[in-house]
Amino acid sequence: MKKLNSFLTECVTALAIAIACISRVANAGPLVTNLPSDTPKTFIPRTNNFDYFTREEKIAMRDGVKLKTVIVLPKTASNAPILMTRTPYNASVRSARSNGPHLAGVVPQMDETAAGYILVYQDVRGKYGSEGDYVMTRPLKGPLNPTDVDEATDAYDTIDWLVKHVPESNGHVATIGGSYEGFTTVMSVVHPHPALKAAVPFAPMVDGWMGDDWFHNGAFRQEGTLDYIYDQEATRKNEETWWSGFRDTYDEYLRMGSAGAMASSRGLEQLGFWRDITEHPAYDEFWQEQALDKLLAKEPLKVPTMIVAGLFDQEDIYGGPALYKGLAGKEGAGEMVHLVLGPWNHGQGRREGRGIGEIHFEGDTATWFRRNIMQPFLDYHLKGAPNPHTPRVLAYETGADQWHQYDGWPRSCAEGCPQRARNLYLLPGGSLGFDPPGTADPEFDDYVSDPSKPVPYRQRPTLTQYGPDSTWGEWLVDDQRFAACRPDVLVYESEALKTPLRLAGEPIVRLFASTSGSDVDWVVKLIDVWPDQVADQPKLGGYQQMLSADILRGRYREDFSKAQPIEPNKVLPYRIRLPNVSHTFLQSHRLMVQIQSTWFPLYDRNPQTFVPNMMFAKPQDYIKATQRIWHSRDHPTHIELPVLAEH
Repeated sequence: MKKLNSFLTECVTALAIAIACISRVANAGPLVTNLPSDTPKTFIPRTNNFDYFTREEKIAMRDGVKLKTVIVLPKTASNAPILMTRTPYNASVRSARSNGPHLAGVVPQMDETAAGYILVYQDVRGKYGSEGDYVMTRPLKGPLNPTDVDEATDAYDTIDWLVKHVPESNGHVATIGGSYEGFTTVMSVVHPHPALKAAVPFAPMVDGWMGDDWFHNGAFRQEGTLDYIYDQEATRKNEETWWSGFRDTYDEYLRMGSAGAMASSRGLEQLGFWRDITEHPAYDEFWQEQALDKLLAKEPLKVPTMIVAGLFDQEDIYGGPALYKGLAGKEGAGEMVHLVLGPWNHGQGRREGRGIGEIHFEGDTATWFRRNIMQPFLDYHLKGAPNPHTPRVLAYETGADQWHQYDGWPRSCAEGCPQRARNLYLLPGGSLGFDPPGTADPEFDDYVSDPSKPVPYRQRPTLTQYGPDSTWGEWLVDDQRFAACRPDVLVYESEALKTPLRLAGEPIVRLFASTSGSDVDWVVKLIDVWPDQVADQPKLGGYQQMLSADILRGRYREDFSKAQPIEPNKVLPYRIRLPNVSHTFLQSHRLMVQIQSTWFPLYDRNPQTFVPNMMFAKPQDYIKATQRIWHSRDHPTHIELPVLAEH
């Protein structure tokens, strides 16, 4: 009886397997017969009402390491180009954000561009389904990478395999992706494969010390960096994630003390990238030799590239414009390098772009861009569609809510509106004006900066960016009234404007300041103050909308690559580059500037006494300091505003 039962069980199992195989082949359709006979393949079966197939491969790189690759093919794909994204965030998830029969619903961030394209997602080496070791933002092979492989070679080897083993393709490939995926997209154009015809990096990580992700002008972005490193490097599949017992991260980081103490509490000493950060707090060769804008400036331009950046990107606001600046001078025609500056936060250019928080724009700016600018650009370079004459620079003007085309950024524009720097001076009595201070004016304003009571970077509670009710993507347009009322924040405000003031470019702060300490941070914020009453948007009455702001760590005042103590109580000049603006201050609006010395807990606290490595400052190192901002004839603190003259 046992043998009979076993025989019947084996028959039923065999029948089930046969039915499953027949079903899989039937559902796979012509895709099976189109593949070369020697191609390894794994199919995810789809019923006949699906309009796409999914195929998984393990593609061998030149060193033998195999990378998991998910290929998503529309059922109608024939002679189709390939859009490739290389990711540390799980290719299986990236290729199927939801489960459904329609490709546009499965990859909604590519809804317009997906039609007629083959989509490829690949886990970078060491993450999720890919073999090998993971190295955060792996540098190009060379002094910082002694191996023979990097993200550029992996992109090359993957493209080479795809054009040979995906018969539905026309042999043309574009790389696309945002943030870290923007980094891998940029890396793909270094010594590119001949089949790479275009690249679209969104908010790429370009220089992690100057202004992307890890540091801004030497100040360490502890919140958002420590947790990210932990999540990415602790396990291959991000199975261990950062934890917290606090709702308000301000309290958590303040109680912990230094960034190093917080990292130690999570065991980050075991992780390679955290060790790199602690060993290289200054802008030394470690950072300089992997800054992509500098590296690509040395390479020939071979791949048409559309750099997409957000004016309110809370994570990688520096990289896009810096990359454009590094590349644009290498070609005169404006056909190879394009810059798009949208009114977006991090990644919003691939989602809906109607507004950020309380600030609304004219329609869905992101969808408009993808349909009218990005897709024609890709179709032209990958499908041979008519030339869309993509503008060299396309920037959205907030305030006025309209797009503009420029023949360069930020120095000229095709519309005949020349740019000129116009100095906005800090004046006595907390005022701002375009005339410099006179000799009889008071010379400075001051405040006491207390590290035990740092200025929060947004209204408390400051929530973790990963929480269910997080508004992390909104903080760069936050109402700054919460900071304006603090005694350790200086506020300067202009009269109401009688005519609009249009800016397009990079504001430069020329700060004259002194401190009673031997180290200092300076935070400067350029703000648009709305009228006291806004009839159609009541919440914006008196709103202090932050437009552009950044931080400078004083120890790097003279040399980013070498920390030096500040001479106490000596008036010193500081140059602070603010993020790009494309904005019009409307009639009846006011300009405001806020200055402070802490921006917590986003940035770690400066002890205000010089220590060799601020990551490991001790409790006794943190001291109060009196900060003075000077606005005299001899020390005229001002902001060089990139003003566009009206017609």
